[in-house]
Amino acid sequence: MHINVLTDRAWEWLRASRSEPPGRASSGARRKTYATALEQAGQMFKAAAAVGPATRPLQVFYGLSQAGRAVAAAAWSLKGEDWRLEAHGIKATGFDRAFPDIEIRTDPPDSQGSFTRVSQVLASPVWQLAPVRLEDVWDLLPVNLDYPLTERERLTPLEVSEHHVGQHDHPLLSVPVSDIPDRVIDAGTRVALAEFMASYPGLDQHESYVTTRALTLGPDALPDFTRYAEGGGALQVNWLMPQGSATEAERRQHLRAMTHGHGGLRFFFPVIAPMARELHPLMAWWAVLYTLSMLARYEPARWAAHINVDSSPHAVPIERLLELAIVQVPVLIRDAVAEVAR
Repeated sequence: MHINVLTDRAWEWLRASRSEPPGRASSGARRKTYATALEQAGQMFKAAAAVGPATRPLQVFYGLSQAGRAVAAAAWSLKGEDWRLEAHGIKATGFDRAFPDIEIRTDPPDSQGSFTRVSQVLASPVWQLAPVRLEDVWDLLPVNLDYPLTERERLTPLEVSEHHVGQHDHPLLSVPVSDIPDRVIDAGTRVALAEFMASYPGLDQHESYVTTRALTLGPDALPDFTRYAEGGGALQVNWLMPQGSATEAERRQHLRAMTHGHGGLRFFFPVIAPMARELHPLMAWWAVLYTLSMLARYEPARWAAHINVDSSPHAVPIERLLELAIVQVPVLIRDAVAEVAR
């Protein structure tokens, strides 16, 4: 229910914005594209809600793709004709491979492709010819935390709550970081934790974390994890505020600068090879939905096999992903428009 309310409000915001389009979409061809693309996106998402997984990835992806044109039209950073998008800007290959091993590549960063240009305005990386496995991008979506495609070690988003930021002025931002995997907790060492944190740029900026037996062990004290009954756990982590003592609002803002929003929550996102920085959550959805749509469109028999609940271990995770895409992606679209139009 919480997510559905967020989704409804996102669509309301997007529809209301069409009477006074934000950013550079305020006039001319950019205004017309902004309004029309959002109308098409809305209808595509409505159509997606009415069909099953056999065709749903097509409607959801093309709804997102059209919304991407609205994002580009509104973006202050795109001048002249740079806002006009050409082709997809992303490519999936290896549909004959196992589902998790399908490969995804992108066009160069200076191209006019939809994926590359929207990535540019959201400061999200592209990776060109070096392939990224579908599983690795799949794992970047918070909704897939409980839906692994294989038993390989994963890098997944780590949830953090703004509500745990204290009310009183303090030089430290201190909050619990959740969804730390069992392998890190089981290792229990500072070295294992440091190696894990290195994949999360915002998290790796930490000043310290809560340890066990700190008085007796000093700098060798081990991380004091809180383990969850259902698996994984959390750790209280501290960041030093640049200005010294900071208000609650300033510490919340510092936390937001290090994280990305998704579904009304905040997450630290990892950097996966060969990328140089975190993939924006909207672009992670874009890469996954593009791949599923191409598979459904051009390899319908293979797609039917992947979504067959009687034989495919990936069928239920795919169904769940596509259901949540309808309610999660519109919120990210709204946030992206607001971000690039500032």
